[in-house]
Amino acid sequence: MINVMQETMITVSGIEIKILRKKIKNMHLGVYPPNGHVRVSVPKHVSDDHVRLAIVSKLSWIKKKQQVFKDQPRQSERTYVSGECHYFLGQRYRLELIERAGKAEVTRLKSGKLKMFVKASASIASKEKLLNAWYRAELKYLIPILLDKWQPIIGKYADEWGIKKMKTKWGSCNIDQRRIWLNLELVKKPPECLEYVVVHELVHLHERYHNAHFKALMTQFVPNWKSRQKTLNQSTLAHED
Repeated sequence: MINVMQETMITVSGIEIKILRKKIKNMHLGVYPPNGHVRVSVPKHVSDDHVRLAIVSKLSWIKKKQQVFKDQPRQSERTYVSGECHYFLGQRYRLELIERAGKAEVTRLKSGKLKMFVKASASIASKEKLLNAWYRAELKYLIPILLDKWQPIIGKYADEWGIKKMKTKWGSCNIDQRRIWLNLELVKKPPECLEYVVVHELVHLHERYHNAHFKALMTQFVPNWKSRQKTLNQSTLAHED
């Protein structure tokens, strides 16, 4: 029998709380990167009022955790001009903007530069779209390599995978459809962080929840996964629109 998870939202002292009702025995509260969203997993019989009381008792802790995420370094708003810094696989690159009438494209140099070729009339939005397309292409190249490495080791295979921009998750896994999504922002993070997220989502095909079994599997496959998780969650965040 499929264990159907029930999801609801409540607001406590101005903080949005996602409630996940599952077939579990105890309540689990967490504040998650990259933006400090709050999620609580509870047994199916627990009422919203009971959850609300539990959240109130933890408000101070929640706000401290959210402040940690708020204080993380963030890039300033990107304007895509020469000399501006952009990240790729954990390394900082200086942008060199070259205006020309030919094809718009981005190339990466060993010297630590990203060259962007655009028309003189190119807008900030079009430059952003161009760089994101380059990022997406690079990630599409990297992900299959990691899947080919890890799927045989983990013993689970994704039927589909995709890339999209996500505000509150580095990755997600639809277990029933065996589909994995990875956050486009991962292409800016160190390679070991991307690998950690790929393994994390594949392990969900063994275990739906972040319970002791899930953590034991993560430790089995990637013994230093907690260190990688910490590196990812403390890394520079993108500018918020």
